[in-house]
Amino acid sequence: MTDSEFDERAEATLTRIEAALERRGADLADLDFERLNDSVLEIDWAGRGKIIVNRHDAAQEIWVAARSGGFHYRWDGSRWQDTRNDEELMTALSRLVSELAEEPVSLV
Repeated sequence: MTDSEFDERAEATLTRIEAALERRGADLADLDFERLNDSVLEIDWAGRGKIIVNRHDAAQEIWVAARSGGFHYRWDGSRWQDTRNDEELMTALSRLVSELAEEPVSLV
């Protein structure tokens, strides 16, 4: 994938994550999220922890840091797939946000 293709896909993905969080925000009172710059999205749960989602341009990956670990997602031609297993990015974020919310949350 070219650098410009990665730029487009990564930006669209961060925007998609923000939109999914925005849709769920009214249901999840302690949820706060903010784009820190063009490449980093911080998801904060008051007192429970944070999830950091950022694009890593050099590796052409999206990286996620959460209290349960760090995860790298690479575009496989149709989706962002974890480089260590088959978990898709939005499915993983749903799981990670659910852990913080202490209730099921779907961002898919």
